[in-house]
Amino acid sequence: MSNNINKKEPPLGGWGLNVCLSPALIPLYDVEDYIVVIIDIFRATSSICYGIENGATAIIPVSLVEECAAYREKGLDHLLAAERDGKVVEGFDFGNSPFSYTKEKVAGKTVVLTTTNGTHALHLSRKAKKIVIGSFLNLTTLSNWLKIQDENILLVCAGWKNNFNLEDTLFAGAVVEQLKEANFTLDDSAIAANDLFQIGQHDINKYLKKTSHSERLKKLGIEKDIEFCLQVDLTTAIPILDGDKLVKL
Repeated sequence: MSNNINKKEPPLGGWGLNVCLSPALIPLYDVEDYIVVIIDIFRATSSICYGIENGATAIIPVSLVEECAAYREKGLDHLLAAERDGKVVEGFDFGNSPFSYTKEKVAGKTVVLTTTNGTHALHLSRKAKKIVIGSFLNLTTLSNWLKIQDENILLVCAGWKNNFNLEDTLFAGAVVEQLKEANFTLDDSAIAANDLFQIGQHDINKYLKKTSHSERLKKLGIEKDIEFCLQVDLTTAIPILDGDKLVKL
């Protein structure tokens, strides 16, 4: 019996591998036709991957600070994390620094998280077939999983307040690099993202020092967060949205 009996046939031209360069462009895609990868390298998706790797039971992404705060009234033993403009929102347990998502802090816990860009992009993508989280920390594991899904893939760059940014697009290009020899048809945004990766791949840290968000984080004195988020394959966890919770795939 063939091992491919359950393998889906790709559409004419192959499965699509597309890059959405900003959350503002999500309405241009029929997201229900895609597996969506949410990308917010500095720092939300990096911290989510690290937290799930370190034993967080779940991470609940919410759009608004008020939604996050509302969990305090539910009497649940959840950690509440809120970030706006790179800073921890006053009155919350922490923000989206990866150093807040260590085993000591999150193992066995549920974290409720709202961020400036990443959770916004996720909520706009909720009609997708599946939503997973991508970062340099889980690049190879994520890419290997995407290769065998037999679905169209949409890499959604969270950007900065609906604007394009370099770091998320470069990471999307890194995923394209690992998938482009598989049976995918690339759109122009995927080709452009991969071209950007070709420019920056030999020293990603140096290349991304020029980004505007990197400058914002430096002004806040958290350059270590940037360096942490650019580590490749530190984790093997792929966070996937299950209902309203991100859990380990």
